[in-house]
Amino acid sequence: MKKREFLKLTGMAGAGLMVSPFIACNDQPEHTGSDAENTGHDGATPAPLVFTLPDLGYAFYELEPAIDAQTMEIHHDKHHAGYVKKLNAALAETSDYNGMELEQILANLNPDHTGVRNNGGGHYNHSLYWKVMAPGGGSEPTGALLDAINSAFGTSDAFVEQFSASAKSRFGSGWAWLCVGADHKLFITSTPNQDNPLMTNVEGDHGTPILGIDVWEHAYYLHYQNRRADYIQAFMGIVNWNEVSQRFAGTM
Repeated sequence: MKKREFLKLTGMAGAGLMVSPFIACNDQPEHTGSDAENTGHDGATPAPLVFTLPDLGYAFYELEPAIDAQTMEIHHDKHHAGYVKKLNAALAETSDYNGMELEQILANLNPDHTGVRNNGGGHYNHSLYWKVMAPGGGSEPTGALLDAINSAFGTSDAFVEQFSASAKSRFGSGWAWLCVGADHKLFITSTPNQDNPLMTNVEGDHGTPILGIDVWEHAYYLHYQNRRADYIQAFMGIVNWNEVSQRFAGTM
């Protein structure tokens, strides 16, 4: 697949008051900070935005049996919250990203800023991951998204096969993605660690993610142990295609 370049994005990620990594998810509203928090004292010089842990939008147990409650609780309240806390700390050490929303930060990322890269990616990736799963089982892609899937991959079954293969074959820790490229066409890719296709200054395929699966072991190991393929199959059964469709429409 050819490397895709796309326009630098202008932000939609949630920002707000920094949270402790151990506070329950239902206590964390997803919102932006006030103007006073995000500008200098004179109202002219932007300060770093302060990010917050987003709500899941559902209880930890509601994705069972695909993903167990204990995994969800640890993954959200410990891992994701840790990325948020460390991202805020990393942003406080540089002025390069002052006033930028999360997507802008990732699109303008200096790859040498490893704290921003790892934790900014971790915050964005997980925020998307929670949203693209649905309690009670997934729906099916329809409408314009289904047309785009059929155009890019032949059939929805062929898409599932290719997306699953990308997730299975990601060596070590990382993510598999369904993305929209600069040409508005869908493509599948994967990234290591907490990288993602928004990071235009990092090697890889570039575009806007609309579906992502976490294949770090902490996402599935308590229940599936080393059976990554079983976890991927279960994930495909709880995809929130309504959310994916909305994200697809937002790129057009």
